[in-house]
Amino acid sequence: MAHTYQQLNIGERESIEKGLWEGKSLRSIALSIGRSPGTVSRELKRNCPASRRQYTPRLAQERATARIMTRGKRPRLKNDFIRSYVQNRLGQGYSPEQIAGRLSVEFSIYRISHEAIYQYIYAQYRRGGYGTCRGVNLRAFLRRRHKVRHPKKIPYVIERGALQERISIDERPEEVSDRSIPGHWEGDSIVSRQSLVRLNTLVERTSGFVCISKVSSGSGKETTRAVIRRLCRIPRRLRKTLTVDNGFENAGHKDILKSLETDVYFAHPYHSWERGTNENTNGLIRQMCVPKTVYLHFTLLLLCRRPKNN
Repeated sequence: MAHTYQQLNIGERESIEKGLWEGKSLRSIALSIGRSPGTVSRELKRNCPASRRQYTPRLAQERATARIMTRGKRPRLKNDFIRSYVQNRLGQGYSPEQIAGRLSVEFSIYRISHEAIYQYIYAQYRRGGYGTCRGVNLRAFLRRRHKVRHPKKIPYVIERGALQERISIDERPEEVSDRSIPGHWEGDSIVSRQSLVRLNTLVERTSGFVCISKVSSGSGKETTRAVIRRLCRIPRRLRKTLTVDNGFENAGHKDILKSLETDVYFAHPYHSWERGTNENTNGLIRQMCVPKTVYLHFTLLLLCRRPKNN
């Protein structure tokens, strides 16, 4: 039968103090309280610093209780400036990803990840998000406003066959990654729960220029027509590549190459961060809260120029 370890109680700690007063060895003290010598040794190392050379049972018990209460709960955003910056930016409508990027640009001495910001926001709520809020309700500033954080689940694969003659993003030119040269685009579709009508979005990676087209369905032919209709108005030197996901609305990628002489590359399945500019732009479009009758008839939107590292 496995032995279940129990923390030292206040009585055992007082016995340790008494044994030290009497000059007993650690082994003798451990034998008297029914513990191993290693347990007593660790207790003294933890609660009897060399600078004091004095063991106090009451303080040791309080420290042990505090450790148990905070076990697994690391404080987030301990820096007062970063915490204030994050709260202000959230109130201005910035996402955690944008805040993490802007902080290092505006204040180069500070660094923080977007994951730390998310953990800071959701750590305010007890009982996994269903309890009371401690402090300002920062969760309300998130775009999705989820009550709790749900792990991302990869949906089941629909066996409809693979897109033919796809070119992987691994073969895309290196110049696309650093955003130093304009002319490289990312494309995707936005689906609304309230309507069957979709939006096709095309984002230029360097400038942040966005083209939005209304498509009545997610068919490959209609999406291809929308992409060609938009990009054909762009000068040839400013439409070099297009990166899309593996949705079947992109089945006409060869027609895009033939009509526009624009190379089309496919991100890896379920790797949305490989088209991060487009994914972030789609989130900004959803956040705009434009009335649906106007939202569905947008044809062109020029967003403010975003910093390259954002």
